[in-house]
Formats: sequence, structure tokens, C-alpha cells
Amino acid sequence: MTFIYFLIGLAGLLLGGELLVRGASTIARKFHLSPLLIGLTVVGFGTSAPELIVSVKAALSGQPGIAIGGALGSNISNVLLILGISALISPLVISGRKLWRDLGFMLLATFAIWRMLGDGIVTRWEGLLLLLGLSGFLTVAFLAGRSQPQPESQEPLSPASRSWIMTGAGLVLLVIGAHFLVDSATVMARALGVSEALIGLTIVAVGTSLPELATSVIAAWRGQTEISVGNIIGSNIFNIFGILGLTALITPIPAEARFAALDMWWVAGSALGLTLIAVLIGGLPRKAGLALLGAYAVYLVFAA
Repeated sequence: MTFIYFLIGLAGLLLGGELLVRGASTIARKFHLSPLLIGLTVVGFGTSAPELIVSVKAALSGQPGIAIGGALGSNISNVLLILGISALISPLVISGRKLWRDLGFMLLATFAIWRMLGDGIVTRWEGLLLLLGLSGFLTVAFLAGRSQPQPESQEPLSPASRSWIMTGAGLVLLVIGAHFLVDSATVMARALGVSEALIGLTIVAVGTSLPELATSVIAAWRGQTEISVGNIIGSNIFNIFGILGLTALITPIPAEARFAALDMWWVAGSALGLTLIAVLIGGLPRKAGLALLGAYAVYLVFAA
């Protein structure tokens, strides 16, 4: 039965990612918004829905390790695993000139949560500050995105209602697919005696990042590299500002010492690495994608 759930989840992720990319790219063209803006907001936040559901549910159930570990581990896997696989499929353009504001918000979120984890708890007030950071990012992203419209395309546009339906259906399928995969994997890990923190950092983090993986890989395959990259940056921002902010506002989140002492170094390192790639190189070739995947393998060894 578990294998059937796995197949259902995989099918939901693949179909959901395809619908989401098609619908979101059409919305960007129809409303004269850049694909990067759509990737940072609609796609990036939408594919983070599983992390939000898992984190709030875990915190309310008295499992803070899964709540924090899922968000932090997702940020690590987004950069090292997902961008690594996407770059192997198609070299990615990561423009520091276009992305400097968004990369700045990602770094701000990263170092803000690192500071908050230092005293062993993320309080309600700190959760409110994180949500204010999310509001600031959204305001800046929309103002900047509307000033950089997408070049006109000769492809015919489908009706707006159809595009929104495709985007919504894609998000729903991504959430359902991730739910089936994460639940079955978590049950098996607990049966083997794996700690909550490690479950959150690995199984839950990768499982809830499967929507980002499906969406970014499909976007890279279709040549929509701005959606692919924007999806990852937007998701990383939302994981910290939105997911941990909202979760902490609902209930303060106790944090194990390992998060600030070990895992945040990897979160910060991957965020800084992506920023340096954007500023110095302006893209992610296949060899760099392979290097990111190697770094993720090393992280898994350290996390265990």
C-alpha cells in the first residue's frame, strides 16, 4: 500500500508541476509581469504550501524539531539539490543584476532566523517580525516586477480563467502529491528510531521540497529558467519569513541547539553560494550543478 501511495504522490507532483509552470508563465505574459516575479511569488510561495502545512501541524502537535528542521532543510535542498538537478538538465541563467533585491531578502531572512535560533526558541514577537519581513519582500517584488515586463511572445495566449485554473490545479496536485510521499516516509523513519530533527532536516525537508523540484525541473526543461530560479529564491524566503513566522505566531517554537550550531551554517552557506554565483558568474552551468549535488551529499553525511 505504501508503494501505491508513492506512485500517487509522484504522479501528482509531475502533473502538478507541468500545470503550474504552464499556467504561471501564461499569467505573466497576459498581465505583462516578468516570469521572474511569477516564479518568486505565485510559484515560489505556492510550492512551499506543503512546508507550511507540515510545520504548523508539527508545532501544534508538540514536534518542534520537525517544524524547524523541515523549513531549514528545505532551504538547503532547494539550492543544493533542486538547482543542482535543474542545472544538469539545462544550464540556468541567474542574473545578479535582476536578482540583487531578492537575494538580499533571502540573506536577510537567513541571518534573522539564525539570530532567533541562538537562544533556543522562536517567540511570537519574533514570528511577527518575520511576517513583517515577508510583507516587505512582497511589496518590493511586485513594484520591481511590474517595471520589468516580459518581452512580447508570438505564442497565442489562452484565456485568463484557464491559466488561473491550471495554476490552481497544479498547486493542489503538488500539495496532495507531497502529502502522500512525506507521510509514508515519516512513518517508516520513526519506526527505525530516527530523531525528529533528522526527520525534519532530511525526509520532511526533501519530501516537502518535491513540489519545488518538480516545478523547477519542468521549468528548466521547458526553457523557463527565470521561473525555475525564482521558484527557489521565493520558496527560501517564504520558508523562513512566512512558514516559521506564521508557525511561531501561532505557537512559540523551541529549537534544538544543533540547528544554530550546525544546520544554519549549511543554510547560510548555500544562500551565500547562490548569491555569489549570481553576482560573479551570472549562471549555473552543468558542472556547477554537479558540484551542488556533491555538496548536498556531504551535507546528508553531516546531518546524519
